[in-house]
Amino acid sequence: MSVFKQHMVLPADLGSGPKKLLIGGQWVPALSGKTFDSINPSTGEIIARIAEGDRDDVDRAVDAARQAMNGPWTRFTPVQRQNVLLKLGALVEEHFDELYMLDSLDMGMPIGFIRGTMSAEFAAEILRYYAGLCTKFHGETIPNSSAESLFTYTLKEPVGVVGSIIPWNAPLMETIWKVAPVLASGCTMVLKPAEEASLSPLRFGELLQELDLPDGVVNIVTGFGETAGAALSGHPAVDKVSFTGSSFTGQEIVRAAAGNLKRVSLELGGKSPHIVFADARIESAVAAAGIGVFFNSGQNCASGSRIFVQRPIYDEFVERLSNHAASLLVGNSVDSRTQVGPLVSEAQLNRVTCYLDIGAKEGARTTVGGRRLIDGDLARGYFVAPTVFADVQDEMRVAQEEIFGPVACVIPFDSTGEVIERANNTIFGLAGGVWTQDISNAHRVAQSIRTGVMWVNTYNKFDPAVPYGGYKMSGWGKELGSESLDDYLNTKSVWIRTDS
Repeated sequence: MSVFKQHMVLPADLGSGPKKLLIGGQWVPALSGKTFDSINPSTGEIIARIAEGDRDDVDRAVDAARQAMNGPWTRFTPVQRQNVLLKLGALVEEHFDELYMLDSLDMGMPIGFIRGTMSAEFAAEILRYYAGLCTKFHGETIPNSSAESLFTYTLKEPVGVVGSIIPWNAPLMETIWKVAPVLASGCTMVLKPAEEASLSPLRFGELLQELDLPDGVVNIVTGFGETAGAALSGHPAVDKVSFTGSSFTGQEIVRAAAGNLKRVSLELGGKSPHIVFADARIESAVAAAGIGVFFNSGQNCASGSRIFVQRPIYDEFVERLSNHAASLLVGNSVDSRTQVGPLVSEAQLNRVTCYLDIGAKEGARTTVGGRRLIDGDLARGYFVAPTVFADVQDEMRVAQEEIFGPVACVIPFDSTGEVIERANNTIFGLAGGVWTQDISNAHRVAQSIRTGVMWVNTYNKFDPAVPYGGYKMSGWGKELGSESLDDYLNTKSVWIRTDS
């Protein structure tokens, strides 16, 4: 089924000329004068033109961040940084309707989903959580074993200029996740949004200008990964790179960072196992599995796309999940009734439909979906029907590679030991889930699966205080939680002679 909203109201500023770069507190065009189009994936229409920054613009932005790092920002006290984050949280909450409309228009996230799961309160709470951390990190005094009279202590200092590169699948939330620890730690930054979805990060930059921030603390350079992104990750004056995106690009960033051995944190791809035992409450497990793999059109790093189901309930589960997928309303992202929106771009559409062909050729059984949707107004956008592949084998590409689309692979299993081994048989380790009423079994599986996050009898839950990040090819370091600040701070040891 499809839904299409005929009369879409765009935010007023989208037609007011090309969007510019934020560098040193000023909105400026790219030095090249080039722009690129922002495409509404629901309709294929151009909704804005955006400055195409490249290496020279990144140089300007890094210089501005360095000047702020060496200037007035370094004199901000913890309480002053805390106040900045609290004010920013209030601004995000106040303007959240506009911000999530931009995400819905720009990358296709259904507006009803944003309202239901990514609330203004949650977005603001992330900033408020980091505001609380501003006054909580500190060094310590350390007794030493020297025979001399020496006093030793440590200091926590900001690592410096941070290059943050975010993906297109949740641009507003990713921007908040990157900006919050930078401001809390006292670092400065250059943010590079994804070229597919830059509008909400740019609007966020306008909100930043309403704060008492020194010029250059946060700079935003839009552009393409192979130019602006590559220049930022390899820049010799950048002290740390924080990247969220594909594992392949993460590897490229690690290589680029070797030039000055800058610190790197990576939140990368996944192929998360979602394990359902025969004693699970099947209605809840099916609903959670559907959300885990179909929300945001499957464009989610933690998508539970490998669904392992114990054999006694396997056929029933496949039938229920297929019926659930068939019932989902697919349509324009700004229609509040839409449950599954478009893929972000034509390139992503081609990638996902290629995997649909691969799964069928490998012998997976398509129980629902398996095709691009081209009915009526859907033909103008990048829509794929929610798809369920049954009888998937572990060695199939659709079971091993990240599809990043609304495609569920359902795989039968027999025993706990077996499913643990098979679930771990992947290069990824971002997230996972388990459904069972046996508490001992739940603990065993949660502790045995090699992932950074495990959900038990729930899925895809987040909290500002709970760290998020993966193992293996799913990345280094953590987002959220107090632990995430470690990547933005250096520890300095100080020795002081106390005798004459």
